[in-house]
Amino acid sequence: MKKTGKLIIEGHDKNPFVKFWNWGWGIYYKNPEVWNYLIVGFLTTIVSLVVYFVCTYTFLDPNVEIELQIANVISWIFAVTFAYFTNRIFVFKSKEKNMVKEASKFVGSRILSLFMDMLTMFIIVSVLHLNDKIGKLVSQVIVTVANYFLSKLLVFKKSK
Repeated sequence: MKKTGKLIIEGHDKNPFVKFWNWGWGIYYKNPEVWNYLIVGFLTTIVSLVVYFVCTYTFLDPNVEIELQIANVISWIFAVTFAYFTNRIFVFKSKEKNMVKEASKFVGSRILSLFMDMLTMFIIVSVLHLNDKIGKLVSQVIVTVANYFLSKLLVFKKSK
């Protein structure tokens, strides 16, 4: 089996596993930044959800509005910290030397999405009286999409 630099396997076009492998990598290489962001976004969501669930299952009551929001903010802090470094390294491959400036812009954009998250959680849990776990999942989808565009357009924009 011959591998190229892009993990495409050549010379075994009849093998269904090789065909599937090549198809998958072909899709990935059409827009690796988006795929990397989705992977990092998924992992960031896992960090956020795990921290949120640990908070609400151990020391905070999601039925008390202020405790719901405290759990949300704690999970946000962990997720943003994880997201900054993984986005910087794996998604946008930032070469910015001033990490304080870049991290400040990143945190600023994430504060905006935190308010989106808090508003979504308030509407779903406090107004609509739906399950807080479902609300958190819905909120994470909205926030992940918003964060990609905020990161791409405001934080990790390429110098011309």
